Amino acid sequence: MRARSLHPGNVHECDYCDAEFDDEDAYLDHLGDEHEGELGLIDRRRVEGKDDEGGIAAGPIVIALVLGISIAGVLGATYLFSGGGGGAAGADTSANPDGIEAEPLPNSGNPSLLEDVESHPSEGGDHVPESTDPDYDFPPTSGDHYRTPAFPGFYEKTPALGHLVHSLEHGAIVIYYDPASTSDDAEQSLREFAAQHTDPWASVVVVENPVENPESTYVLTAWRHSLRMDDYDPEVVRAFIAEYIGRGPENPVR
Repeated sequence: MRARSLHPGNVHECDYCDAEFDDEDAYLDHLGDEHEGELGLIDRRRVEGKDDEGGIAAGPIVIALVLGISIAGVLGATYLFSGGGGGAAGADTSANPDGIEAEPLPNSGNPSLLEDVESHPSEGGDHVPESTDPDYDFPPTSGDHYRTPAFPGFYEKTPALGHLVHSLEHGAIVIYYDPASTSDDAEQSLREFAAQHTDPWASVVVVENPVENPESTYVLTAWRHSLRMDDYDPEVVRAFIAEYIGRGPENPVR
């Protein structure tokens, strides 16, 4: 995001694109209509404040709107959990975390376990329609993505990458595994990590690697970071999660 500037005549320049507006109301309308999923906390409050001042009446209308939004949210969650998100078979969070997977995370990961982490330049972060097919280098760690993230959990089928990249923006850790090389113990550990971390802004999403004959059995990703592993090591996985989970650009919570 670039800093907004005020031009002569108090023209408002959008933080998120090149649009300009002559008054504050038009600018806030634009933010709400065009950049709803990209807004930082302050801008979201400004847009919400304008909506409150717009005078949509209290009472039955507001109650109806709240109920409608709640129902839509439940339906949306059901849709994604049942496989609507990118054609996935559904996210499993039924494992009972035990051992290292259940331990509270430190504030950061052990540096000695993260020496092979790769950092990547930003590829952007705009929302695009689900009818499009964003072009990613694998594994994607940023870039244009769909408006809905993938839900936390362990997937036996891979959601569309556009949903997974949105999850990264939310602060998720997305882990890809090669089912042909993943041991039963490693799979159980990954299921437990996914079940342990389900916060919408600090989750773990584990999915099958969509690349045929992948070079690495496991690929751990966060926003603009990745780590490849041939042999499963839960200590390394925990360190990567501790270092990056909840620290996505949209709403950092750690």
